Amino acid sequence: MALPERELKKITADEFFEMFPKESVSERYELHEGEIVGMSAPTIQHQNIVGGAYSEIRAFIRKKGGKCSVFVSPVDVKLTDTIVVQPDVFVMCDPSKIDEKRCYGAPDWVIEVTSTNKGDDFGKKFTYYQENGVREYWIVVPDEQKTLVYFFERSHLPNIYTFDTPIPVEIYNRELSIKISDLL
Repeated sequence: MALPERELKKITADEFFEMFPKESVSERYELHEGEIVGMSAPTIQHQNIVGGAYSEIRAFIRKKGGKCSVFVSPVDVKLTDTIVVQPDVFVMCDPSKIDEKRCYGAPDWVIEVTSTNKGDDFGKKFTYYQENGVREYWIVVPDEQKTLVYFFERSHLPNIYTFDTPIPVEIYNRELSIKISDLL
């Protein structure tokens, strides 16, 4: 679906949801500060990382009997009235933030796998997640074989891991570790 022609005015999240009802959209879009942003199709490596991370997180939550839910894109997350994102993988631990169509408010943990949108993951999305209450944010960089892990409750500086190093998940008190090379 091509973007509808419109004036270059900023729109709200509710207007965005009216323009792109889930049942009619085959392409992926986000809303960044009132502006619609198209997203390109992910690569096979990107999807392997996303699918593998989702599977490991879901298995861990089920094994522990946890109350959190894990999601994989494309699921809309409304952070503010002008910001709607579709994180690659995210965990929500507050069921009141979830309805049948989307999530409202900051996830507890977000994983973004970079592709053509690398600048957004390190720039805009980093800021959105940090300012809106995401506790843990991973940026997986396949072309550099590294993952930057931010645990905003403790520091705004990342820990950097290679794909061969197990990465402890802080929101789960380091009981879960994920090695990105195992997901490929």
